[in-house]
Amino acid sequence: EFWRIVSGPRSAAAFRLTFAAAFCAALINAVFGFIVAWVLVRHRFPGRRLADALVDLPFALPTSVAGIALAAICSPRGWVGALLAPLGIRLAYTPAGVLVALVFVGLPFTIRTVQPVIADLDRETELAAASLGATPWQTFRRVILPAVRPAILTGFALAFARGAGEYGSVIFIAGNMPMKTEIVPLLIVTRLEEHDRRGATALAVAMLAAAFAMLLAINSLQAWSRRRR
Repeated sequence: EFWRIVSGPRSAAAFRLTFAAAFCAALINAVFGFIVAWVLVRHRFPGRRLADALVDLPFALPTSVAGIALAAICSPRGWVGALLAPLGIRLAYTPAGVLVALVFVGLPFTIRTVQPVIADLDRETELAAASLGATPWQTFRRVILPAVRPAILTGFALAFARGAGEYGSVIFIAGNMPMKTEIVPLLIVTRLEEHDRRGATALAVAMLAAAFAMLLAINSLQAWSRRRR
């Protein structure tokens, strides 16, 4: 009965969307989170403190408010959606909208995880590498990346975990169409509203197990990275 519930067509589609979107959003956040953290730490520019404060906006903003705002901005008549509509690109009420919401809520995790590590990097090591003839890419790959890799992986894991369980910011922009834009947390709530406690519990247990497996894999990668250092 458990397997029948979690492997049904509707459940399978919700799992695919939830974890695929969370994984892709975590990858995007890992890359751009590092870039933003690097700029905030290594560069001085007007408005840097304001930009640093805005990083925490998804933490303070209620997720439902974030979802409504993203849906309005990304709709065909919104600021972003109106620019993309002539190109035939839709964000609101599509899987791409789910990805946008998860990137928004997950980005602070990677930035705040990587930022202190970048601040603690020894710049003399980078200068020494450059004086020995290393190119900027070689310095980044052999000096900077090994030092920040564990933090990037931690930020990735946190963003993935947040994305997999996100609810409020997604349901408004996703459109919640079964088999297309329905996420697992919403399907669990739907099952509860239908008084199907077995179905809701089975989905919750399966999602918990999958999230735990992913976090275990990421932690193993972190341990491997520390041993390599």
